[in-house]
Amino acid sequence: MVNLSLKRSMQNLSLRNVLIFPYITLVVALAVAIGMLSYFTGSHAVLTVSEHLLKETVSRISQAVDRHVVGSVATLEAAFPNGMLAPDSIEADLDNIRTRFWIATSLHIDPNNYVYYGNRSGQGIGLYRHSSEQGELRVKYKAEDHRTFYTINGIGGALQFDSVEKKLFDPRTRPWYRAGQKKGQDIWTSVYIDFGTQDLVATRARQVLDKKRKIEGVVATDMPLRALNDFVSNLKVSANGIAFIIEPDGNLIASSCSPNIKEIDDGTNVRINAGESDHTLLREIYRQLQPFLKQQLENLAIQTFIFKDSTGNKVHVAFELFKDAAGLEWINIVAMPSKDFMGGISNNVIRTLLLGIIATIFVVFIGLWILNWVTTDLKILSIAVNRVGSGYVEEPIDIRRKDEIGDLAKSFQAMQYRLQTDHLTRLPNRYAFEQYLKATIQQYQNEETGKPFAILFIDINDFKLINDRFGHDAGDQALIEFALRLRTHVRQNDFVARYAGDEFVIVLKGTLSSEDLAPIKENIEKALSKPLKACDSKTLGICGAIGEAHFPQDADNAADLVIVADRNMYAHKAKLKEQREPPLAETGK
Repeated sequence: MVNLSLKRSMQNLSLRNVLIFPYITLVVALAVAIGMLSYFTGSHAVLTVSEHLLKETVSRISQAVDRHVVGSVATLEAAFPNGMLAPDSIEADLDNIRTRFWIATSLHIDPNNYVYYGNRSGQGIGLYRHSSEQGELRVKYKAEDHRTFYTINGIGGALQFDSVEKKLFDPRTRPWYRAGQKKGQDIWTSVYIDFGTQDLVATRARQVLDKKRKIEGVVATDMPLRALNDFVSNLKVSANGIAFIIEPDGNLIASSCSPNIKEIDDGTNVRINAGESDHTLLREIYRQLQPFLKQQLENLAIQTFIFKDSTGNKVHVAFELFKDAAGLEWINIVAMPSKDFMGGISNNVIRTLLLGIIATIFVVFIGLWILNWVTTDLKILSIAVNRVGSGYVEEPIDIRRKDEIGDLAKSFQAMQYRLQTDHLTRLPNRYAFEQYLKATIQQYQNEETGKPFAILFIDINDFKLINDRFGHDAGDQALIEFALRLRTHVRQNDFVARYAGDEFVIVLKGTLSSEDLAPIKENIEKALSKPLKACDSKTLGICGAIGEAHFPQDADNAADLVIVADRNMYAHKAKLKEQREPPLAETGK
């Protein structure tokens, strides 16, 4: 009966209507199908890009933490090199100790500007650097003495009496001394709030042995965390994205959206736990992290997960455990709501559906064309993302569109450029260099035609003098000049990057021996020693210390290769210093 009724109804319609109604239905269904396919394809590509960006941002935070921590290692090593025995008395060895302490606090004056030592007799000595030229020596020779503070100008400056500390200071009762006694290697104290600055600080300590290989004392250095907190606070994730660092117990180290210290009723400051933060999203992320922190704390790889927040929005999270040999364990976390990057895709689907309904007979052709148009560029974008993730840092994306996918491609290129380029010198940054170095090593290992290569690690000697005398703007312009000189004094296919601060690195492909490098290094040294346009640097004696390392002769992996080049650079720096500063006997001092 139903079929008969439908047949009669069809007979009452004109041929035009019979053809139009099914066709409109087919067109709408096809438009819906195209819209859904476009949505899922675009969503997959966007999710892939967002996951890579989250991981790269977490990696940037880990690199910042590593740069922050590595200074304390060098400071302790310079203050009391590994294997150096403790003196019988601080007073008897005062000149040597204060010289080493001055050098130690010069390596990373920000943040490691304070190094100190105490022994089991209750003696103590510490050097606090106010600037590159001035410091404060704090010393006591007997356990019952109060510390005497002296002002010193320069590494060999005379001691100028300043004051005597009113409160009796006994190093043997301090947390850093007790922590250092417990372990035969470097150890971190718990993070605490500094009484003077009201900022978070961690202290790294190490045992110093006597001639009988027994513990004679402990040397330590402070690591303020303000600069790390400023870095995370200024990190741009997305419109509603956040980044933060916590300890395993949830206490905040740094955050882009919340303070890490708060004042309580009695006027004192206490640390803030992520689970008690005023920021709702931060609290929810920390709760979602609990199962991971309990079960996978030893997993150092970057991990990601997705959850729905209290408003029902999806949040994408990436986190990584940072851990060092001295017991430091921090978790770096970056999170970004899905709405921050999925809005353009949703709008594109709506436009596709409307176009399908309005276009009628032309929609099939237009839909197929759009599908091919969309997927081709998305494939290009996906391939580019994968290649960037594999270490190829200079992969252009030839997508010239004015829609959401074009905006996505431009955003990816812009974010790729920001993540891999030093904003001041426009050279590739440390992350880009590390990725390029790993890719070059992998290419050498995978291809029979792969050639050995070398890297140069360059540090600008006495660069801080420019900042001190001419200002930071002049220092920035000087770095730009140094970068340009390095780029123009190497071969076109050589890779030049800014590693950190006034440190640069160069990858020289096809370089086989030190003899091959000699003219290149000499050319670079001459270029760096020329007067600067940014300031009157003729009297400063600015030059570059260069360390080299060869692959695969010196190391077979990226990390060790950089270590070798860095070590050779410091050897060259010491040699240059000896040439510029003759022994005291020669100067008549």
